[in-house]
Amino acid sequence: MADVQMGEVETFAFQAEINQLLSLIINTFYSNKEIFLRELISNASDALDKIRFESLTDKTKLDAKPELFIRLVPDKTNKTLSIIDSGIGMTKADLVNNLGTIARSGTKEFMEALQAGADVSMIGQFGVGFYSAYLVAEKVIVTTKHNDDEQYIWESQAGGSFTVTRDVNGEPLGRGTKITLFLKEDQLEYLEERRIKDLGVVDSDDLPLNISREMLQQNKILKVIRKNLVKKCIEMFNEIAENKEDYNRFYDAFSKNLKLGIHEDSQNRAKLADLLRYHSTKSGDEMTSLKDYVTRMKEGQKEIYYITGESKKAVENSPFLERLKKKGYEVLFMVDAIDEYAVGQLKEYDGKKMVSATKEGLKLDDDSEEEKKKKEEKKKSFEELCKVMKEMLGDKVEKVVVSDRIVESPCCVVTGEYGWSANMERIMKAQALRDNNMSGYMSSKKTMEINPDNGIMEELRKRAEADKNDKSVKDLVLLLFETALLTSGFSLDDPNIFAARIHRMLKLGLSIDEDTGVDEEMPALDDEDAEESKMEEVD
Repeated sequence: MADVQMGEVETFAFQAEINQLLSLIINTFYSNKEIFLRELISNASDALDKIRFESLTDKTKLDAKPELFIRLVPDKTNKTLSIIDSGIGMTKADLVNNLGTIARSGTKEFMEALQAGADVSMIGQFGVGFYSAYLVAEKVIVTTKHNDDEQYIWESQAGGSFTVTRDVNGEPLGRGTKITLFLKEDQLEYLEERRIKDLGVVDSDDLPLNISREMLQQNKILKVIRKNLVKKCIEMFNEIAENKEDYNRFYDAFSKNLKLGIHEDSQNRAKLADLLRYHSTKSGDEMTSLKDYVTRMKEGQKEIYYITGESKKAVENSPFLERLKKKGYEVLFMVDAIDEYAVGQLKEYDGKKMVSATKEGLKLDDDSEEEKKKKEEKKKSFEELCKVMKEMLGDKVEKVVVSDRIVESPCCVVTGEYGWSANMERIMKAQALRDNNMSGYMSSKKTMEINPDNGIMEELRKRAEADKNDKSVKDLVLLLFETALLTSGFSLDDPNIFAARIHRMLKLGLSIDEDTGVDEEMPALDDEDAEESKMEEVD
């Protein structure tokens, strides 16, 4: 024992069943003795949890030892391994009762299980994990200090009794427990740092099904607890939401967690949806809930409209919103990266389908018969231009159609209803470990939508009808497509070609000779197009 002055030594006998357990552990050969370390560290972790819990209501509980830790200290000179924690510690009564005189309810069951051939690693399941220390130790000393008692030392060689002594002049722990194992001669490997570290690295293929101390994976009570915890948390969130100011602070801190819940928890998805808050075209600086959105929906509106993007500033002036705004429909701004994942699972709310303003499938069928007739005429007059543009853009787009969603902008680029949006494509490209194969089939085919009421598109139609091989027509089509990509949230594959095309159009606008001051090695404006030489001849 430590060379320090001690108080009066008191000797206690182990309870009969514990004595039998110790005898069984000491005298029987077990190959997986390393489980002792898991059990002792688990106990230390529990002790930390207890003092942390007490400190939530009384901060002074941590004064004696503010830092919470678990330390392993090997001592090769004295052949000891110490497990030190700054947890709740034990009083003298705890030492006497918990470590020897009062049998745990699982002691007898564990002994019976061992005798029936069960694995010793199940010891934690029966609440007697501490005694696994004697798998590797011939003597164990427990030094402990609780906030409500003095420092005491428990010692035993598992010979049928143990002693408890008040630690008068030993090193003060402040608070916590130090378990010192005097290792058996054939167990000195646990003094090696490498061996201890190896115990902490377990390949998943080697994990037994009962790796949990309480085999919680199979515990029905745990499932009930988990279900009720989630239920109580949601109830608490709803209570917080009653105070707008408090909920704003809560939402700033935990909105991503709520959205992750939407993505992962199908059972509580509808309840969590009530807790979501978004800016919208009608909310101003405030955020709105989906419930409030529904109460403001126009008469006859059957869908909830949203737009995803990089920031509120980026989406609030998006061309995708033009017609929706004109019609008086409110659009939600989803600008968190996790919104893309959440809304992918939240297909509807309160019976209203969630519809993206940036994808195909947006249908606004509230036009009068006269307006519908005018639109059909417009579409017919622009059919030829759509074909020409598709030919020029090739496989960059799946199709070119007359738009029903833009009012002022000349054009925009939309994605398929079930593929990635432009914003999701941007997010996935930013993933360092992204799956390129997934990107291939999830990236939607792009559809270019043109605005027949825009002056640029009208002039382009006239020029294309006059001569579709006109170089200015091709330049305009490519320029419109690339600017539409940018305003629609996509990135450009080659910004240099886009810049060169802009410079070229500037020279045309300023009546500057295109060949003046041009580097002979300037990259072609469209390397993929075999008709480039023909356009040069036309010029």
